[in-house]
Amino acid sequence: MQRKSFLQLLGLGMLPLSGFAAPEAAARVRHIKVPPYLKPGDTIGITCPSGFSLPETIQPAVDLIQGWGYNVKIGATVGKRDFTFGGKDEERTADFQAMIDDPEVKAILCATGGYGAGRIIDRLNFHDFSKHPKWVIGFSDITVFHSHLHQVCRVATIHSKMCGSFPKDWATADEVQVNSILSIKQAIEGQSVTYPVLPVPQNRPGIAEAQLVGGNLKILENMSGSVSSIQTDGKILFVEDVGEPLYNIDRMFLNLQRSGRLSKLKGLIVGGFTNIKPDNPDAPFGRDIYTIVKEHTDQFSYPVCFDFPVGHQKNNFALKCGLTHRLEVGEGQVILQEIS
Repeated sequence: MQRKSFLQLLGLGMLPLSGFAAPEAAARVRHIKVPPYLKPGDTIGITCPSGFSLPETIQPAVDLIQGWGYNVKIGATVGKRDFTFGGKDEERTADFQAMIDDPEVKAILCATGGYGAGRIIDRLNFHDFSKHPKWVIGFSDITVFHSHLHQVCRVATIHSKMCGSFPKDWATADEVQVNSILSIKQAIEGQSVTYPVLPVPQNRPGIAEAQLVGGNLKILENMSGSVSSIQTDGKILFVEDVGEPLYNIDRMFLNLQRSGRLSKLKGLIVGGFTNIKPDNPDAPFGRDIYTIVKEHTDQFSYPVCFDFPVGHQKNNFALKCGLTHRLEVGEGQVILQEIS
């Protein structure tokens, strides 16, 4: 993407707000513990609670993070492999627990997603973590942590790219990729992130102000009925997914609807639904993502934003889960702004 067009997107996607924060929003955010923001010299741990990741895969992330002035502690699971997993369940549990318990580690960056976090979440002891929280960073399968830490520990987290998305050569990376990665640095340092959002005709206009929660739609469905199942009443929900057929996306939204997690939202943000599996040509599903969401939310009046820059795609910007945000969906622009 050319620099000019990207800057035009920024202009459309986010305007500075004038410090607006309703009293009720401030009251809500007090229930969420916000980990301390980082400063140069702090240590960021890298671990593999889900899929495996090789040392050479995470090296570009290590180099860049150190270039930002942070120390990096590489977990014991980096380089380990048990089929698709970053080590056996016991190894991934022990490594993540070590990151939780290490007082020098101020943030935990997950190396990759894949599958496996759900297999260890109930083995982890978050007692001390709840008292002394630190940032947990990642997306996709790491939604298990976003959901669990919000619902059980009441701790804010960062939904963002992980090590495998860092460019091998920062100098030649395109602007969207650079800004997506830089949004992680902005988030861990307590800065507000600017989101380049173009409005689409399928959006539903409106304004909402609430805690932001969400992540990978399949993982949110998987967490249903468990202690980690996220409660969405009075919140802004964001969702994304990859590699699913349209009928399964519809089924996952149906799960949200039937479990009551769409009915009392303040707002809905629909991110990237990428690499959608093709329909059966002999029996096509006949609906796209816009139609699916409309059918499951048409009875409600809250704002809905499509094509938000979050998901399994290049423009996957950092989002602070659990913090209060203001969402404005208008015909000419879409604004998401952290206000707490």
